[in-house]
Parts: sequence; structure tokens; C-alpha cells
Amino acid sequence: MFKKCILEPLLLSATKFPDSNAFCIGNNYHSYSEFIQRIVAISESLKSISETNIALNANDHLDTYASVFAIWITGKVFVPLNPDTPKERNQHVIDTINTKTILDSNETIKLASKGYDASVEWLQTHVTDANVDEQLAYIFFTSGSTGNPKGVPVSKKNVASFVDAFEELGFDLDENDRCLQMFELTFDLSVMSYLIPLLNGACVYTIPKDEIKFGYIFELMEEKELTIALMVPSILNYLRPYFDEINCPKMRYSLFCGEALEHKIVEEWSECLPNAKITNMYGPTENTIFCTNYTFQRNGVNDSLNDILSIGKAMKNNIIAVFNDDNNEVAKGETGELCLAGDQLTPGYFNNPELNAVTFFDTEYKGVDTRFYRTGDLCSERENGNVDFVGRKDTQVKVQGFRVELSEVEFYCKEGVSQKVAMVSVVLKNKSGNNEIVTVFESDEFDTKDLIGHLKLKIPSYMIPTQFYFIQPFPLNVNGKIDRNKIKELISK
Repeated sequence: MFKKCILEPLLLSATKFPDSNAFCIGNNYHSYSEFIQRIVAISESLKSISETNIALNANDHLDTYASVFAIWITGKVFVPLNPDTPKERNQHVIDTINTKTILDSNETIKLASKGYDASVEWLQTHVTDANVDEQLAYIFFTSGSTGNPKGVPVSKKNVASFVDAFEELGFDLDENDRCLQMFELTFDLSVMSYLIPLLNGACVYTIPKDEIKFGYIFELMEEKELTIALMVPSILNYLRPYFDEINCPKMRYSLFCGEALEHKIVEEWSECLPNAKITNMYGPTENTIFCTNYTFQRNGVNDSLNDILSIGKAMKNNIIAVFNDDNNEVAKGETGELCLAGDQLTPGYFNNPELNAVTFFDTEYKGVDTRFYRTGDLCSERENGNVDFVGRKDTQVKVQGFRVELSEVEFYCKEGVSQKVAMVSVVLKNKSGNNEIVTVFESDEFDTKDLIGHLKLKIPSYMIPTQFYFIQPFPLNVNGKIDRNKIKELISK
């Protein structure tokens, strides 16, 4: 399935459109011919390496993307590392996957390339049955509640099933499309943003790391006349002041995923893209990129709850169900935890049997024994089958599209202060309408300069609180627990 859905279409793109652009990186174009040559060169360098798990420095370079396919073709697994993340955190990932091999585009660029014809022939020869579906494709590390990121392995079968499900939705990409890739390569939405275009002969436009992301997206959409864009909804809050200036009639598909999508802002956005199909996607890393979809209806009635657009129905190869705490499906209209199953579901967290035991469960569903994943998202299903997002069951939040466990932020804040004080981290909306993390201490005010310095060494920038507050005593609820909602009210005044 992996060969049929991914490797063979990539070869077809390279064969049919050798001179067409595969990437635009930093305003420099790279053809499919050049891209395939780099895949072959890196593949040759990996053939002598016995290790299966390969760490990959996620640079905005052609060789970084070529490395992904080289790793797959040689039967290995890629594990992306953000070069800007604290070294200690990246080292934890490297130690967890037990590898000594770290690919970096600054080094792979030194590898010689063969001619184009030889490159295609090499790929045709090496796309063998060794690339079985049961092999892992990648491991992404996401925020974990213990202070250490947790690894989510995704198999080649999972990725192939996603591609198959996406194609079933009817997004007809071809060699004329120009597609946005706005995500860090440590964020699994990036996989869709480069993989789907490349399988259809389209061109991928990336965002340089030193650019202001929303501003660069604005420029690409208008100057390069992008036709397809997958974005996190928070980007719209940054673009909103410029909606009157944005006019992108060439945009065909505008997709969103990673955060709750507000109905009102989508209505405003639709005016900027008069000819685009706008679709809301949903899915955690554990279920391979995304697994549901809901298409926004222009000038029509849309399903939404509390101004949050519905996440729709399950894509092909996927099962979504709303369960209560006893793993029984709730009635339509009732709220429960959204649980996922199907061909895109991860084999389980990497070397973490304890977490697997509480996150995954087996139950009989419609007469079939089925393995489900608990998302922690509270949802309800409408009579028409569309699912509404209600809220989070735990303290996990989305910030800039990244999944963050607030308990992890609290863990490192506690580690970074000398005095033992109670603290909570909560999320507030900033002036742009986006989520920001703030931390509140039950103490007198103190200088947080050293704490911020500590956090910069421990966690990514999007996880570092933007503000610190001091309240004492903390308000408590009727159960004697810290009342987080009351705290948010107090600091919002």
C-alpha cells in the first residue's frame, strides 16, 4: 500500500514533470529532477547505516525534504528535530530513539548527485517490497505531562491510509498547483503539506525561519498566486487586519487544522478567497495528520457550536465515536470523549506501555472488536452525523497550532523557581484572538528574569509563558481544588 500510494506516485511525478518545480524555498526554485537526485544521493549514504531510527535536523532546505524520502526508501524511520529547540530536549529525543545518526542538510549537501536518468532508474530498482506497510514511517515527539516529550510512531501503512483517505475527498491537485507549507517539520501537519503536493506533481512553497510567518504567507498567497493552503486557524487572527487587502481568486482549496476554527472568521475569510473551497480538518498526531473533514458552506447554513465550526465526519479508513467514561457510545446530541480508530491509528506511544494502557482501549463496536484512542476532546454528534467540538477534557491546549500540556509548562516553571510555591498555567486570548500561555504564582511578586532564562533552555518558545501573575491565596472550588476558571477571571480583569 505504501508503494502504491506514495512511492509510485512520486516516481510518476518525477518522470512526467522532471523540469517542473517541486519546491520554492527562500524564493529559490528546485525541479523534480533536482529533488530526485538529492533523494538518491542521500539514500546511497544511508545504505551502509545499520540503525533504523534516523534523527533529522528540520532545516528549511531541499535536502531536508529529500532526506525524508531517502529514509523511507531505505526502510528506515525519520525523527525530526527542531534545531532551535533547547539541546537538552533534543538530546532526550535522540537518547529515547537510541540513535547516533543525525542527518543535517548542511552535511548532506556535500553528497554527490547522479544524473537524472540514473536517479529515476535507481529509485525504480530500490522501491522494493522491503518497504512493507508494517514498518514505521516516522516518530513525532509531542508535549508530555511528565516534563519529557512523548513519542508518537506512525507506520507506513498509517501514512498510506491517510493519502488514500485524502484522495477520496476529491481534492484534485495537479502539476499546476502551488501549495503552502507553513509548518515546522516537527509538526505532523507538515507531512501533508509537502507529501500530497509532491505525489501530484505540484510545487511546495515553504516559509523561511527568519521571516514573520503570517506576513510571508500573505506575500506568497498574492505574489505566487498559491492555489492550496493548509493552515492553523490562529493565522487568520494575524491576517484579519488585512482581510480588506487580500484578494486571492486563484486559491482553490483553503484547509484548516490544529485548532478550533471559528465560524465567524471563516465567513470573513471566504470573502478573501472567492473561488476557494474552505474545509475544516481535525485529527491528532496519534491518528496520522487528520481524520475528519467539514466543508464550509458559502451563503448557506453551517454546523457550529459556540461559534466553533463542526469538525464534520470521519474520512475513509477511519472510525470516530463519542464515548462516556465507561467506553459506551453516548446518544446523539450528548457530550462525551471523542475516540478514534481505523487504519491511521498509531501502533502506540514509543516505549511507553503505561501511557498506552490508559490512552488506548479495545471494545466491541458495531459487532467488531476495535482498538480506540482517547483524544481527550469533548464532542457531541448531531443527527446528521457531523461532530461538534465542545472543549478539552484535560489541560492540553493548542498554541500556534502546537499541542501543549499545561502540566509540562508548570513542571518547568516549578523547576525554575527557588521557592516552593503553588502555580498554575492557563491559556488566555491575546488581542489578536490567539492562545497565549500565562503562569500564575500563589506568592508575592518576584523577578522572573532567571525563570525565563531557565525556560528558554528547557522548552520551545511557544510553550514559554508570555506573562506572569501573582495571586494569594488561590481561589478554591467546592471540592477544595484550585479553581483555574476563577483565576482566569481574576487576571483577565
